[in-house]
Amino acid sequence: MVRRIDVTGTGGVRLAAWEFAEPPKGSAEADGPPGVLLLHGLMGRASHWASTARWLAEKHRAVAIDQRGHGRSDKPADGPFTREVYVADAEAAVEQLGLAPVTLIGHSMGALTAWQLAAKRPDLVRALVICDMRASALGAASQREWEDWFASWPVPFATLADVRKWFGEDDPWVERPSPSRGEFFAEVMAERADGWRPVFSRRQMLTSRETWVHDAHWEELAQVECPALVVRGLDGELGRAESQEMVRVLPRGQYAEVADAGHLVHYDQPDGWRDAVEPFLATALTP
Repeated sequence: MVRRIDVTGTGGVRLAAWEFAEPPKGSAEADGPPGVLLLHGLMGRASHWASTARWLAEKHRAVAIDQRGHGRSDKPADGPFTREVYVADAEAAVEQLGLAPVTLIGHSMGALTAWQLAAKRPDLVRALVICDMRASALGAASQREWEDWFASWPVPFATLADVRKWFGEDDPWVERPSPSRGEFFAEVMAERADGWRPVFSRRQMLTSRETWVHDAHWEELAQVECPALVVRGLDGELGRAESQEMVRVLPRGQYAEVADAGHLVHYDQPDGWRDAVEPFLATALTP
């Protein structure tokens, strides 16, 4: 069962959250299972976490949120889309939904939000999973590449099959056919009068990305007090050397890698992803 819950983020922005189980029974939130908040990456949405949330919900209160500018959450024309508001939105979700002490699981940009919140509010965060997000600065060239990539999208797409084919096979960023990538992007398209278009603004995505690609984020990693797992896909964007340095910098860091997975680890290899994360949670959440 899934139920939608709206959360009020910074500046009154409405954030759509999705709980993947019945709400916990009992006289207080503390009587229920431990809370988990799932944070998608840039261009993602809460539904990308559905398969993960379903196995998490066997032992946890699993909630995924559409971050501002994404999914069914508000997309304020003028933002803001800064690091500070993304972190504050996640903080508001944890507090308003009664998830603390929470386990944060984040992918890509959502992982950065997760570890920045863990550094800011150690009292709220019990454990942290970082999926395929770099701590080093990516730089201006990376941002220009993204601008060019967005401009290359052949929107509108006539059908969802065209979406799956382009992102899974024809996109110049695809090194080899990736059906899971096609499915990932099909999930963030909506049908309009002229065809299928993304549910987000590409301009807003670039604005969001601009706020973190020029900076390194090692200092905040070092401030994370809780147990933290760094997960990378062997063919993802986070290299082995950098991921292991992240584990070294984290005061209580651990490392896992998933074979035959790219950047979209939880989509590419859902079983391998679960095998990496589930044992960590069992240990990290044991009193």
